[in-house]
Amino acid sequence: MKNIVLNILKYLFLILFTISSASVIYYVNKLNILKTGYFILLFVIILLIWLLLSLKVLSKKAKNITKIVFIFIMIILSCGYLFGTKYIKSTVNFVKNMTENEYSTITYSVLTKNYNDINELKDKNIGFLSSDKYLSKVNSKLSKKISFNEKDYEDIATLIDNNEVDALVLDKSYIDILKENNVTYINESKEIYTFTIKVKNDSKKNVNLNEKPFVLYISGSDSRVSVHDTKARSDVNIVVVVNPKTNKILLVNIPRDYYVQLHGTTGKKDKLTHAGLYGLDMSKKTVEDLLDTNIDYSVKVSFDTVVNVVDAIDGVDIDSDSTLRLNTGKERTRKTCYIRQGMNHLDGECALRYARERKSYIGQDRHRGRNQQQIITAIINKMKDPKYLVRYNKILDAANDTFETDLSYDQITNLIKHQLTDLKDWKVESISLEGGDLTTETYSLPGLQLYVMVPDEKSVKIAKNKIKEYLK
Repeated sequence: MKNIVLNILKYLFLILFTISSASVIYYVNKLNILKTGYFILLFVIILLIWLLLSLKVLSKKAKNITKIVFIFIMIILSCGYLFGTKYIKSTVNFVKNMTENEYSTITYSVLTKNYNDINELKDKNIGFLSSDKYLSKVNSKLSKKISFNEKDYEDIATLIDNNEVDALVLDKSYIDILKENNVTYINESKEIYTFTIKVKNDSKKNVNLNEKPFVLYISGSDSRVSVHDTKARSDVNIVVVVNPKTNKILLVNIPRDYYVQLHGTTGKKDKLTHAGLYGLDMSKKTVEDLLDTNIDYSVKVSFDTVVNVVDAIDGVDIDSDSTLRLNTGKERTRKTCYIRQGMNHLDGECALRYARERKSYIGQDRHRGRNQQQIITAIINKMKDPKYLVRYNKILDAANDTFETDLSYDQITNLIKHQLTDLKDWKVESISLEGGDLTTETYSLPGLQLYVMVPDEKSVKIAKNKIKEYLK
């Protein structure tokens, strides 16, 4: 009877061991961060271990106690392989979700003062922005819900300041800005219907990033819907110049309120953050114009990343130079964050609010930039703790769907592969563009007096020269 039970157990655990061994090899290969030679070595080692244990367990000459010992080793290794597979699979799915997005979305809302339901607007006049490049798609989507009379206007001020329409349609990013600036019509209106349209993304360039320098644009999106929304203010703007030959990285921080000429426009300038209202490509091209350089790739990060990741690591510790009382905003939990001068432990909501705050400081955007660097540093320091390796999956899940990039899956994994092979330290240099304070009108919101930062041409010139130096 004992022999029968032992035989059943040894075959069951051999099957489990075989599946777990094959699984870890499959996902390591799929992750594709090991050079061919290292992968072959790993494959051979796992195969030899499998052969050794299988032969020992199946051997007719081996004593039962010996078989039990090797079955126990097999169980331990199977658990290790399955645990490793879970981590590797999570990484694969995370990178794929970040890179393999064929379509993005844009969210629109119907606003009105006098109606409570979208069906009440049947055959009524509805206003649109004629400058919206997706106007035909928006009209087509809304017309499937109700019939209406289309009225087009050239700019926001004209659209909201007329008596011809019963309602108007705007993308959510515009609405957020108008709310932030206390525009009367928006404050007195209701969003009675929300819908999305799909937009096809540009095809990805598959260039070997380990061979020559490249420029990456990081946009911190304030989207509250999804990072895959194509229209959202770019509240964080960082240009990253990477030279894989010299192992040097340059970070150029650009204030969100930098007063610049939006790409392809004439007349009034605008805040850089407003460029995101016309899509990530507009933000990228506007930064290209400002710094006189070609940007090869872009990464879009949602503010939700901060909230989710900070909560996943049980909060962060920051040293504030001021005492602050910050509200998290209507979009979220209406929570109030009390931050005292000195050390504070912040959860995700308060960490995000601290990173976004500028009005409480004399330096405004400059001080916000320092706060953002503080939060990033605090996250990195917290994740150095080995106990958070166990929460690796939880942290990846927290950051999932909050990143989007036009880098391909293979480009990202090849960069990691190159670093694992090279193991050289990277030298990172960070500079920030400076400017002066001004209140004026902007291209996107004519008629409204808004705070902007006028570029300091000396700091812009220094950044341009630095970029050229790193690209040599």
